[in-house]
Amino acid sequence: MSSSGDEPTVSGPCALHPRRGDRAPIGRGWDASAVDAELPRVGRFPAVQAGQPAIERITPASDLLGYRGPTACAAAGITYRQLDYWARTGLLEPSVRTAYPTGAQRLYSFRDVLVLKIVKRLLDAGVSLQNIRVAVTHLQSTELAELAGLTLMSDGATVYECTSPQQVVDLLKGGQGVFGIAVGAVWRELEATLGRLHAERTDTGETLIGHDPGDELAQRRNRAV
Repeated sequence: MSSSGDEPTVSGPCALHPRRGDRAPIGRGWDASAVDAELPRVGRFPAVQAGQPAIERITPASDLLGYRGPTACAAAGITYRQLDYWARTGLLEPSVRTAYPTGAQRLYSFRDVLVLKIVKRLLDAGVSLQNIRVAVTHLQSTELAELAGLTLMSDGATVYECTSPQQVVDLLKGGQGVFGIAVGAVWRELEATLGRLHAERTDTGETLIGHDPGDELAQRRNRAV
């Protein structure tokens, strides 16, 4: 039965699954860092980086951008209750800025939101939070540039990492893989979504306003009426 992710889980270490040929189950653990920032002004997003030609813009995946809780929820398709619970229990804390000291606004990186979106899909597929913790740790420790080439496969009990189409085929032949998540596809979908939502500069604290073509079209239609 699928878990909403809102209910408490039994604490304690999660045993690593043994390797099966080239199909490597995923490791475990989490870490986060806090950065204090204020919001001095408002800009446009995507924004031009200081000192660079106007054609070069900050992409949603840039380290220069962070996303507040409500934005992360909207992009990942989760509730704020889930976001808050996962942060408090250590499943996934924001890596840019935590809620401490009390009153601080959590700020999530692109990788954080990507992992949140994947966690939601794993939950919907019935994977337990214990095994999701294993997947989260691996995704957090993998180089960001390598994530787009990963496919996560699961039989509902174990999560496997596949880095090539052949590994996916081998896993399916063994009758172990029930469903898969192509991280690259999730990445592209998330970039498109975050490009329409607000962001915050991690270096200056500047709030960047998202650009949604649908909103602009609606405004034009309203003016024409």
